[in-house]
Amino acid sequence: MPAVKGDGMRGLAVFISDIRNCKSKEAEMKRINKELANIRSKFKGDKTLDGYQKKKYVCKLLFIFLLGNDIDFGHMEAVNLLSSNKYTEKQIGYLFISVLIEQNSDLMKLIVQAIRNDLTSRNPIHVNLALQCISNIGSRDMAEAFSNDLPKLLVSGDTIDFVKQSAALCLLKLFRTAPDVIQPGEYASRIVHLLNDSHMGVVTSAASLIESLSKKWPDEYKGCVPLAISRLSRIVTSTYTDLQDYTYYFVPAPWLCVKLLRLLQNYPPPEDPSNKARLLECLEGVLNKAQDAPKSKKVQHSNAKNAVLFEAIALIIHMDSEANLLVRACNQLGTFLAHRETNLRYLALESMCLLATSEFSHETVKKHQETIINSLKTERDVSVRQRAVDLLYAMCDRTNANEIVSEMLAYLETADYSIREEMVLKVAILAEKYATDYTWYVDVILKLIRIAGDYVSEEVWYRVIQIVVNREDVQGYAAKTVFEALQVSLYVLTKYVT
Repeated sequence: MPAVKGDGMRGLAVFISDIRNCKSKEAEMKRINKELANIRSKFKGDKTLDGYQKKKYVCKLLFIFLLGNDIDFGHMEAVNLLSSNKYTEKQIGYLFISVLIEQNSDLMKLIVQAIRNDLTSRNPIHVNLALQCISNIGSRDMAEAFSNDLPKLLVSGDTIDFVKQSAALCLLKLFRTAPDVIQPGEYASRIVHLLNDSHMGVVTSAASLIESLSKKWPDEYKGCVPLAISRLSRIVTSTYTDLQDYTYYFVPAPWLCVKLLRLLQNYPPPEDPSNKARLLECLEGVLNKAQDAPKSKKVQHSNAKNAVLFEAIALIIHMDSEANLLVRACNQLGTFLAHRETNLRYLALESMCLLATSEFSHETVKKHQETIINSLKTERDVSVRQRAVDLLYAMCDRTNANEIVSEMLAYLETADYSIREEMVLKVAILAEKYATDYTWYVDVILKLIRIAGDYVSEEVWYRVIQIVVNREDVQGYAAKTVFEALQVSLYVLTKYVT
């Protein structure tokens, strides 16, 4: 087997090849133990090791660890590599401590100091390595140590673009790890203005950060709304050539679009007329593009296009104020109900569940009732059938309750056991909520008990008894119907016994 190239570290390449050539686990362990003894002797020897040698031996230790073996030495040598001015040596040092150093290690103070030195370095590559290490470790200790340094680095005019990207994502990681440690501070308004940066990579990273921070501190970050709308407008209305470097299968900056649309869902619809008009124009533009013929047959194109569409629909539902957009969104989702792609059918049903609760789009959702019932009968995927049940429940009202309850009862006889209990509860709620004739209610509940008696909860039993007891006009019918049901059961039982 040819030797593996090891970035100029011939000894590492030979060691990896030796491991690969081992014929048994015993042979592999023998070779590893031999190498560990050699490395330990080098580290303890009188001869001072240069940066290259430390890097090589630390790299071997890292490889041995990745093979599943414990490493109990070499940590100090890895920390020493952090002070090197050579990129490859510093990189291996950071890689080692990211993977092997425990959070309660005695070396953590030295590591934090080394990282802080690199964060203030004039070399942006060294700064970036430090940021990557903080993100990889991502501990509460790291958040407490660098919560003040990272925002300052992020908004500094001297910080170059790729470092800003790393700083934004690093701060996001620490916020997710220890949200109580990261504070909005004096940099909130300057972080918000990163959405207006000329570099799309910085904007994308900043959008992820602001989307999370604005959930906790909406007032401090509310200035992001007009900037997010402005940036979204420039993307949606752009031509293919405008954002060619950030266009993914003919869809301009889909990831950034999704982040901006998600960010806007943290706030109510904008009160400023110009911002609101611009946002509505963006949403209409997304819906219009969804109806255009595909520019590519590749799945990546449809995935990117639909990702933006579904997030735009989520924002339309969140706003819940534009009847025209809600109806258009519902009709667009309706085209996905019979789509051959299972994920699209699932997402369409899920979004329509939310649309069904809006006064503006409820009637439009009802127009797709036949298709939804058909998907309940023919759909193979149980998760999609579950969403169909949820949608039928959400869209039910007095005008269609009889039909929906009837269809749900029919499906209940063959429904998956995992969703039966939830279906029973939904049918019972609908029957009681929309009962105009309580003889119908009694029939539904008795049929429910007959089909899925084991899944009928005590609450349903108590409720039907309470209703019958309190309504004299239905007591006679209920007693007669229950008696007839018991007669049938008794007849079958008698035949079986005899």
